[in-house]
Amino acid sequence: MQPPQYDVAHLADRLAQDPRTAELGVRARIHGDALYLEGEVMSEEQKRMVGEVAREQLPGLRLHNDLRVQHARRPDHGEELS
Repeated sequence: MQPPQYDVAHLADRLAQDPRTAELGVRARIHGDALYLEGEVMSEEQKRMVGEVAREQLPGLRLHNDLRVQHARRPDHGEELS
């Protein structure tokens, strides 16, 4: 069994390279028998896909998908250019 930091590093590589996710901004940590995902993604679908890839990569761990969905908002004022 390899140390948890290796599992986290392999998961980060997989999340970046998997075409379903192509995600670089997710932080993962392993504590005991649980995997915690943190950070922001652009949609609920992206959150779901990151969780799916994480389960495939580390199937023996309980998943806590604490990713937040970033909601895009319209600017509240115009930008002045000079």
